[in-house]
Amino acid sequence: MAVIKTNTVRSNWCKPWVFFLCLISTFLLVSSAQAGDGKLIGTAGLNQIEGSGGGGLVPWATLAGYDSQEQISVNAFTTQVQLDDYRLNVLGVSASFYDRVEISLAQHRFDLKTLGGEIKQNIYGLKYRLYGDIVYSTWPQVSIGLQYKKLKDGSIASAVGATNSSSGTDIYVAATKIHLGALAGFNLVWNVTARATKANQLGLLGFGGVNNHNYQIMAEASAAVLFSRHLALGIEYRQKPDNLGLGEDDWLDVFISYIPNKNLSFTLAWAELGNIAGAKKQKGLYLSLNGQLW
Repeated sequence: MAVIKTNTVRSNWCKPWVFFLCLISTFLLVSSAQAGDGKLIGTAGLNQIEGSGGGGLVPWATLAGYDSQEQISVNAFTTQVQLDDYRLNVLGVSASFYDRVEISLAQHRFDLKTLGGEIKQNIYGLKYRLYGDIVYSTWPQVSIGLQYKKLKDGSIASAVGATNSSSGTDIYVAATKIHLGALAGFNLVWNVTARATKANQLGLLGFGGVNNHNYQIMAEASAAVLFSRHLALGIEYRQKPDNLGLGEDDWLDVFISYIPNKNLSFTLAWAELGNIAGAKKQKGLYLSLNGQLW
């Protein structure tokens, strides 16, 4: 099998964290960061791995900010997933408008620790809340969204047999609901998402392949217990297509999130990501830091 050598991986892989800590330090000097006073803490969710508001692996129906119907909010986040043979670094920002629309931008840098090199892609997201409120409506909050994914260099995607080594778009519908006091007095939150996708490994290995080059509907789900307004423990599942015939596995994580206030949240997870491009049983720590700028 041909191996395409890319640029040498930079050793200073912690740069995203340094950047984000500087960003948060700047943010703490801004005294006007008070958006979303009317929403309950924790109900904005996080920025998931592709930038949309949600959990870690899965986009939820929630928007990323605490904005009310008369407010705008802006978030920044960084995420790192350390696997046996790979490392994924993510930087992103999102903005939500009047508790109705969310836009997001995320950059992936996927380091090939064993082979050397990296894969980069940008993800542009859009989400629209169709119905409901995660807490107060009888039925779940429902949103529809899309994620447009653009590879910087598609040479590796082409080498592994992707039909499209340039760009692709995922479309999803998500439903999310919090049940107050539902589990031994603790709040319970769940989410289900249906995603139409052609992406191989989030799009990092292109879109479509020898097994399939059409859209397929993938199921995704999350559930968490909110032990307090500041602490949540949960699990996520994400079904994935095997377009390339390389045995792409579904993803699973178990996470704990600490939300000290509406401006910051920290998430630590153990991720089981299975087979990635022939490297089997990829697993490791997922660490994410979210900050609401205003």
